[in-house]
Amino acid sequence: MRYHALACDYDGTIAHNGRVDPETIAALVRLRDSGRRLILVTGRELKDLLTVFPHIELFDRVVAENGALVHCPATRQEKLLGERPPEPFVRALRERGVSPVAVGRVIVATWKPHETTVLEVIRDLGLELHVTFNKDAVMVLPAGVSKATGLAEALRELGLSAHNVVGVGDAENDHAFLRLSECRVAVANALPMLKDAADLVTRGDEGAGVRELIERLLADDLRDLEPRLERHNILLGTRTDGTEVLLQPHGISVLLVGSSGSGKSRLAAGVLERLAECEYQFCVVDPEGDYSELAEAIVLGDSQREPSVAEVLDILAKPWENVVVNLLGIAVERRPAFFHALLPQLQEFRAATGRPHWIVVDEAHHLLPASSPVAALTLPRELEGILFITVHPQLMAAPALSAIDLMIAVGRSPESRIRAWSAMLGLQPAGLEPTTLEPGEALAWKRGEDSPAFRFQMASPRGVRRRHQRKYAEGKIPDYHSFYFRGPHGKLNLRAQNLNLFLQLADGVDDATWLHHLRRGDYSRWFRDVIRDEDLAAEASRVERDPQLDTQATRAAIHAAVEQRYTHSA
Repeated sequence: MRYHALACDYDGTIAHNGRVDPETIAALVRLRDSGRRLILVTGRELKDLLTVFPHIELFDRVVAENGALVHCPATRQEKLLGERPPEPFVRALRERGVSPVAVGRVIVATWKPHETTVLEVIRDLGLELHVTFNKDAVMVLPAGVSKATGLAEALRELGLSAHNVVGVGDAENDHAFLRLSECRVAVANALPMLKDAADLVTRGDEGAGVRELIERLLADDLRDLEPRLERHNILLGTRTDGTEVLLQPHGISVLLVGSSGSGKSRLAAGVLERLAECEYQFCVVDPEGDYSELAEAIVLGDSQREPSVAEVLDILAKPWENVVVNLLGIAVERRPAFFHALLPQLQEFRAATGRPHWIVVDEAHHLLPASSPVAALTLPRELEGILFITVHPQLMAAPALSAIDLMIAVGRSPESRIRAWSAMLGLQPAGLEPTTLEPGEALAWKRGEDSPAFRFQMASPRGVRRRHQRKYAEGKIPDYHSFYFRGPHGKLNLRAQNLNLFLQLADGVDDATWLHHLRRGDYSRWFRDVIRDEDLAAEASRVERDPQLDTQATRAAIHAAVEQRYTHSA
């Protein structure tokens, strides 16, 4: 199962005119009975929500006040993710005629057309607050607080990954948490821009649309949406024509074969690095200690100490941690037995949480030997999210080889390795001819496709690029390098200190402010001079100079350009 949680907005999504109908309640119960978690993500204050929604106990967590508060219905515990609004700010709003003004634990809310006055008060008082919208509702929150940050905290408490979440919403303030979710869904009554960014738009409005989504989740876990989720794919390399070779992060098993020194480690390291970069969790089973220096993971065990299955699971309980299981401290003849004890536990853990997203097995011919009678009992019928690495695939257990979807061969005579594997399965790959690979190249063939085997240049590990992306997506850029939304008359002073906040503020600013910076070329200039991303700057510049794009289209294009290069930046 890929999706272990549904995160849904309240008003305009599961609720119509503030109420959730019995049919939608029944559908939510069915989804929860399937073992999935439910998370409600709303702009409402909690006390207000409790007065209109008596079924809050259906949800494992409630993210209220547009991300500023996380509530656990089972224990009634609450966690604030922002500071109480400054009293001078609330007083100034009322003095300038803003009414109504609702003041929550963190949020301050009013309605259009008071957004201009709200922004002026923020500017005049020099406050680091940001404004977001829910159709006609105007909400003010501390900088950096959004439905995405609230959902992230709820997932942390539940021990879940955003990669196992489907998000569904209808309005501007839902952009942030939908960007965080693996699969983005908009109900039919959603705003056009939200629909444009969605992987699925339901046929029905509000609760009917959510019921439709739930039935599809229960039927096939949204498998038919896989082609729309290509933004999550992991780079393996490039073909000779420049086409990228991509790996689906879910639902596929891979066999990587080649002699020592042929490039297996380079390709594997690049894959692991990019999985970590995209926050997919992995577990590496490392018989020879080859991954002990992997920066993206915690290493358990060494030549003097055996790892234990319990401590592996303890590490994996944290969705943001990866683990390398170093088997050097275990006698060679005992390593297969350890692996056969570990794998069922990993599969059981994955069935409950969806993680680890990938299991990497080095020296697979040793841990899963053809001579072992245990392999057929240990291995599940369907292997997904697993990478076997070996020098001798012919020595591996047949159940493991038969589960492979993609084979990648490096080194000498790669076509002979693919031919041997495919022959074991009774398959005949098309166009498999003698191949001499250049340094850094690999030959790949995907089972079940009519297309022939293809060669590609392996992508090198990108440690420097990864740190660069995280710095600018999540870090704190100095004041003098931050992006400031000031608007055509300089009335605003909204600071984006990283790309996360840039996207949040871009959702909230009015069209005049957005177009002011667009026409000046400010977005591409900031991407080039501060973010130091020439590709992103070039794409933004094309958007800025395209007279055919309307305001909504330019916002969507800039969003897409940032997200493509800085995945999970929201």
